[in-house]
Amino acid sequence: MVNIVPEITRKSITELIKNGERADGRAPDEYRDISVEVGVIDKSEGSARVKIGNTQIMIGIKPQIGEPFSDTPNVGVLMTNSELLPMASPTFEPGPPDERSVELARVTDRCLREGKVVDLEKLCIVEGEKVWMLFLDLHVLDYDGNLLDAAVLGSVAALMNTKIPNTKVEDGKIVIDEENSVPLPINEKPLMCTLAKIGDELVIDPSLEEEEIMGARLSIGVREDNSLCAMQKGGETPLTKEEIMKAVDITLKKTKELREYLQ
Repeated sequence: MVNIVPEITRKSITELIKNGERADGRAPDEYRDISVEVGVIDKSEGSARVKIGNTQIMIGIKPQIGEPFSDTPNVGVLMTNSELLPMASPTFEPGPPDERSVELARVTDRCLREGKVVDLEKLCIVEGEKVWMLFLDLHVLDYDGNLLDAAVLGSVAALMNTKIPNTKVEDGKIVIDEENSVPLPINEKPLMCTLAKIGDELVIDPSLEEEEIMGARLSIGVREDNSLCAMQKGGETPLTKEEIMKAVDITLKKTKELREYLQ
């Protein structure tokens, strides 16, 4: 009986999607309800909380002055970490980051970095010596599917909300004006759209129930000019060239809608 119930659920969800319907009443290309709040963490220089359906992620950003990487002496640093809080899901456990946590941080970081959200060259204070470093922390508060889209949307919102102190160099010394902060130099607003392949169909923003039965997942990051900046495939089922191109077309349309939540 334990094995029969998941198979019944799989067939039911797959059949619905085949007929252009979903268990929660959405269309195949429809997101769940979305909300974005910024400035939600008082002790952080930038923060945001994003909800997509019941999935909820809190993002905090902490800037500090540090040394640049040796191969990019005139470029600031952006580092992304994620934490899957045990209270967010029965499948999240305390301890070192697991594969899901690592993937969430790396894919979000890739989309932000390759999407060129922040003009990191403008975060250089003294070339080869001191730059602003931005530490971006993702905290998953509630998990009900589609973490990647929520993480990228919330991260861009948090970066847009972030301010750093005015900094200049006088007589070889770094002078930090803590009372006069300036917004980060934002270049772009790349966003991500995730599609799940269930049966032979593609649906966006998969719920947890849909993620549990999907054959494949494709997450695509897009800049404002419609150029792609990131792509991540998950699941064992292969995707055809036609399915990938269809996914890209859907992503170009849906990320425009998501970007409205950043206004």
